[in-house]
Amino acid sequence: MTRSVDAVTAGILVIGDEILSGRTKDRNIGYIAEYLTAIGIDLSEVRVVPDIEEEIVAALNALRARYTYVFTTGGIGPTHDDITADAVAKAFGVPIDVDPRARALLAAHVGEANLNEARLRMARIPRGAELVANPVSKAPGFWIGNVIVMAGVPTIMQAMLDDVAPKLRTGKVMLSQTLPANAREGDIGGPLALIAKAHPEVTIGSYPFIEESGRPNTNLVVRSRDPEHLAAAVADVRRMVDEFAAARAGGA
Repeated sequence: MTRSVDAVTAGILVIGDEILSGRTKDRNIGYIAEYLTAIGIDLSEVRVVPDIEEEIVAALNALRARYTYVFTTGGIGPTHDDITADAVAKAFGVPIDVDPRARALLAAHVGEANLNEARLRMARIPRGAELVANPVSKAPGFWIGNVIVMAGVPTIMQAMLDDVAPKLRTGKVMLSQTLPANAREGDIGGPLALIAKAHPEVTIGSYPFIEESGRPNTNLVVRSRDPEHLAAAVADVRRMVDEFAAARAGGA
């Protein structure tokens, strides 16, 4: 299926050595993907980069030129290796400093006396950025251009996503329907390809899995933004599945 020219698209940039090393297992990509799909934004690409400024800048500039929105996760905490804000400022060519709005939020949360140098790192925001609310621990994310910078901690990231979602431009929601093939992927690959060719307005995905009994099976997922196109393709897929089942039963 060809993406509509007016589709709203997104990329995700995951930042952090701990993700690449495997020490921390990412829990944000799947959540963001489902969230965006539900509101009509196509997630088109995900990149994971280390805590190296030039790597972050290069990836961010590539993604923000390609997609409607870029969501970043990680690297906005209080320690020396939290360099996302600096990298974003560099990518946009703007200065960065302690933002009075962010400072006030942190001061109200931890107390003025506890605003040490480490905590003030979380108040450093690129000039011109809007704050993204963090109701969990108050240290804000920010939004500059088409880039939305969020925390890596899943509960905080989710709260930040809730804050920005009503402000995002969205497209027509993608509809989907899943049908079990009751067959191995290789058994139905040929006829499934013919159905996909006959319905260019939809995408049809084939996802093999093993049942609890140990028998191989395949889920067929049909997706389209148009309910009529979806229904037509689903009908053809269901017919194909039924015909395969009948042929198999006849040969038993």
